[in-house]
Amino acid sequence: MSFKCGIVGLPNVGKSTLFNALTNSSKAQAANFPFCTIDPNVGVVPVPDDRLDQLVKISKSKKKINTIISFVDIAGLVKGASKGEGLGNKFLSHIREVDAIIHMIRCFDSDDIQNVNPTVDPVRDLEIIETEIMLADLESIQKRLEKNNKKNVDEEQLKILEIALECINNNKDIQNLKNQFNKKILNQSGLLSVKPKIFVCNVDEGSVQTGNKYTDSFIKKYGENNTLIVSADIENQINQLENDEKENYMQMIGLKKTGLSKLIRKGYNILELDTYFTSGPEETRAWTIQKNCTAPKAAGEIHTDFEKGFIRAETIAYEDFIANQGWINSKTNGKMRLEGKDYIVKDGDILNFRFNT
Repeated sequence: MSFKCGIVGLPNVGKSTLFNALTNSSKAQAANFPFCTIDPNVGVVPVPDDRLDQLVKISKSKKKINTIISFVDIAGLVKGASKGEGLGNKFLSHIREVDAIIHMIRCFDSDDIQNVNPTVDPVRDLEIIETEIMLADLESIQKRLEKNNKKNVDEEQLKILEIALECINNNKDIQNLKNQFNKKILNQSGLLSVKPKIFVCNVDEGSVQTGNKYTDSFIKKYGENNTLIVSADIENQINQLENDEKENYMQMIGLKKTGLSKLIRKGYNILELDTYFTSGPEETRAWTIQKNCTAPKAAGEIHTDFEKGFIRAETIAYEDFIANQGWINSKTNGKMRLEGKDYIVKDGDILNFRFNT
């Protein structure tokens, strides 16, 4: 199961720098002028998980395979993007393809890096982007509700579009749709405004620990839940270093975790994802599933035949697997369970599937 997070924002807020740090690459051209990124860069990033290392040691696995999440560096949007300004239509179409949106917001002063607006104001900048996304939704909804197109839209989707239109026209919170409709059904609507969001406040090195006046004003308005304070420049510097150098540098500047690992974890949380593991002598591997996933669906992540022919899943909780040092002792000590088709897989479960071919 592959998930994509799109990094959006105004030009020159640090999107490409963050993307480079995330993917530990220089695929995105970081340049001091708007629209240096036109086609989206896509980077596939392993999800850090300390549990994998423990399982590899216990199972003496030859290979370790992390689960992955994809990040898309989408070119800078500007006011008027929904009408095609600044290649806006192309950029907005790229946002449609992602599962979650990372709003990159400028929270730093700089004489060297051009700002498209005369002042630094993260609340205003986010409102510009959100407005363009909402206007793009408005145009899409109006087209789909036209008489000729309406007949091709099923009843439930029609209801979603009509409520969304009413929200936009009357300045109501479109997020309320999430309380009224199933997540899967809502995703099928293609509405950009209801995609899960993470707000990344990009700060200078001196503000990475405690924030600054810009992050304070932003958090006052939007809260801390989905907000991260990150210095894209620092993250990029960290990723240029060897592992032992990384630890020393992070200690020196007082960082316990990289902003990137926090961002990936936040992405997992807002997308409501869990991880289960398979572990043996050949490999230990992490697999991504939606929360509340049944055992057959989890098996289908490995191969569709596993789901079709599912019989049961040998299941050990992560803590029990570690405490009993692997499969054999876990079975001997009664910590392995046989779970059927209705079992809801828990985050951290170690699974071995039995199936008919």
